[in-house]
Amino acid sequence: MKNFTFRQLKLLEAVARNSSFTRASEELHLTQPAVSIQIKQLEEEVGMPLFEHMGKKIFLTAAGREMYVFSRTIAQQFTDIRAVLEDMKGIQHGKLDIAVTSTAKYFAPYLLAAFCKQHAGITVNLNVTNRETILRQLMDNIPDMAIMGGPPKEMPLIADSFMSNPLVVIAPSGHPLAHSGRIPLHRLLEESFIVRERGSGTRNAIERFLEQHGQTMTTTMEMSGNEAIKHAVMAGLGLGIVSVHTLEMEFKLGRLVLLNVEGFPILKDWYIVHREGKRFSAAAQAFKEFVLQEGNKLIKIPEPNDG
Repeated sequence: MKNFTFRQLKLLEAVARNSSFTRASEELHLTQPAVSIQIKQLEEEVGMPLFEHMGKKIFLTAAGREMYVFSRTIAQQFTDIRAVLEDMKGIQHGKLDIAVTSTAKYFAPYLLAAFCKQHAGITVNLNVTNRETILRQLMDNIPDMAIMGGPPKEMPLIADSFMSNPLVVIAPSGHPLAHSGRIPLHRLLEESFIVRERGSGTRNAIERFLEQHGQTMTTTMEMSGNEAIKHAVMAGLGLGIVSVHTLEMEFKLGRLVLLNVEGFPILKDWYIVHREGKRFSAAAQAFKEFVLQEGNKLIKIPEPNDG
């Protein structure tokens, strides 16, 4: 077997992790043919196929799985080297890779803006995606850390809470329940709801809450984003349950109202999450400390406009 390059191993790792040549090429800012050529050359160096195609899907061969394990180990060592060098440069010249859930995007930029004012030389990469993707990325050691709801306890992750995340019931301003007093839970559940997709942190919290109260919800629609849910509620398609952090503009414009419901708000927390044993750069360590110390002070919970 001849020599193969770290670049080829990096491409192998990206293709295997994404289960796609296309997604790997997009992640690495390369063309798909360039990635395919490099993988083909790597297979020629190894002397065995590393991927097999079944329909439109690709899978690692036995040799590919062995190479993938080594490629991840080598990639981690290079990440550690970069972290050491960033420490030597000092906090003002570091790089920060942060992933946030789609709900956290409403306040995370304000945290980053306040942090960057104190550390102007730091370069930030912010990735907004869904909970399942973030958990997968954390396990693959891609971001430095993530801002999200609490991760599953069985995963090797460290999660520190830094701010409350109340889930509230919203209705269009002209809804019959809009000006009611305390609404019994059983009365609320006579209504139809637009909810987040299964697997989202918000959906999981709602289902746990209803299970604890022995209740079920009539779902008319599932949507994968808070913006879509809010617009559907404003259109009169049903009620919604969302994080109060997503509602500042709608409250200011008077387009949505918060219902006073028995058992609500459902209280959750926001967490800053990273892999166990993660070796932080000086910039990443400073950001985590900043969020834990200042996050709850910087972000204000929006309030409905009663006027």
